[in-house]
Amino acid sequence: METRRILAINPGSTSTKIAVFQGDKSVFLKNIKHSNEELAQFGKISEQFEFRKNIIMKELVDAEIQIDLIEAVVGRGGLVKPIESGIYSVNERLKEDLRIGVLGEHASNLGGLIADNIAQALPRAKAYIADPVVVDEMIDVARISGHPEFQRVSIFHALNQKAIGRAFAQSVDKKYEEINVIVAHLGGGISVGAHCKGRVIDVNNALDGEGPFSPERSGTLPAGALAKLCFSGDYTLEDVKKMIKGEGGLVAHLGTNDAYDVELKAKAGDANAKLIQDAMSYQVGKSIGEMAAVLKGKVDGILLTGGIAHNPDLVNYIKEMVSFIAPVVIYPGEDEMKALAMNGYMVLRGEIQPREYC
Repeated sequence: METRRILAINPGSTSTKIAVFQGDKSVFLKNIKHSNEELAQFGKISEQFEFRKNIIMKELVDAEIQIDLIEAVVGRGGLVKPIESGIYSVNERLKEDLRIGVLGEHASNLGGLIADNIAQALPRAKAYIADPVVVDEMIDVARISGHPEFQRVSIFHALNQKAIGRAFAQSVDKKYEEINVIVAHLGGGISVGAHCKGRVIDVNNALDGEGPFSPERSGTLPAGALAKLCFSGDYTLEDVKKMIKGEGGLVAHLGTNDAYDVELKAKAGDANAKLIQDAMSYQVGKSIGEMAAVLKGKVDGILLTGGIAHNPDLVNYIKEMVSFIAPVVIYPGEDEMKALAMNGYMVLRGEIQPREYC
């Protein structure tokens, strides 16, 4: 029986997911939810380090996990410099860029830092990140915005989107590199990517200012109105940044980042909750249509994934908009924990070599 153990750590905007795998089998999985109230005590995401690490360690102890047997700790990658897809050893340069957040603040920045901190306390563990959110495969024409001062960048749920793309390819007996799919990750942030023969050639910046709004992000906003608000004198830069990321989307409209709570209110007859939920669904459908044009109509499947894909009303709304393009397949939840662990497992087995971040 395989005894190698891998700890996977995935800090998200509203949760921290942890999993322990023994070989390729999951032996422990926990999704720790964080409320707005819990996170509001921290001014910056980097300040959440001890809070999230301590919760992880408590959960492992409570579950009686033999942490000394862990050989690889794989964290979700954060907003470092744009890099190729793959698994990376956590080195000093990577840790520094995770602390700084060279492309911005996001909870995923904590993944590699917490992984390294835990690995250093274990007798035989090494720390890694895999397929960070800054994986960049965009074609050149997709990078151009309407002004040279603003370049479009690739920041999205690369780990889950890639895993779901490969899962769909396997289900149709093809290789991921042989198909074209559109993957919409529906979670605390929402990203919609055009996967062309194994490469994500266009995707919205799901972190701070593009695409559909989400539970806590505003997505694309009217540029003129945003500029006017910025110079009104009523808001600081930090105020505006929070409007865009953290206090936008469902939080701004309905006062909650809990999409399930909104779903229940909409089902119970709350007209405003239903309208906002429908608007979020509408924007996802519209973004999928844009990516179909990127792929020139050659789309083998439209894949809906992430926690919000459990909502049948939201999924059906999107289906009605886009099913004429290609078959719509639902992968509720996400495979990020298994994807993280399997990257670590392949390193332990010598099947792949970790890259060096530089």
